[in-house]
Amino acid sequence: MSLLRLPFATLSPTAYQGLVATSQVLADSSLGLPLVELVYLRISQINGCAFCLGKHAQTLREQGVAQAKLDRLAGWRISELFDARERAALEWAETLTHVSDKGAPDALYEPLKAHFSDAEISDLTMAVALMNAFNRLAVGMKL
Repeated sequence: MSLLRLPFATLSPTAYQGLVATSQVLADSSLGLPLVELVYLRISQINGCAFCLGKHAQTLREQGVAQAKLDRLAGWRISELFDARERAALEWAETLTHVSDKGAPDALYEPLKAHFSDAEISDLTMAVALMNAFNRLAVGMKL
């Protein structure tokens, strides 16, 4: 296990607390905590953030999400365990996490409208941005 490079939460407390406050707002949003955490876990898989993988998997288990679903998250496209709403959210999360590859095309944005309100799409996009920020802090500072 590596040692933390810098204690970013104490060195940049106001900025860090802003991220934490945003996390709390999203946890209480109409998206629902299980969906938010599922998105966080998938983004953390993509970004290789070991700390976040453990944290979000544990929260999902506490929320009653079956271990079988967590085990299949990386292969959500071919698993029957994910509903259409989850699939739309996961597709958007992956798209924005890899935004430098293809941008955020309408073909991947449009399916969100069938499952989410405009406010929920905004919250989902905020959640994706937030988790990518947390992952970059954790990976970059060796949390």
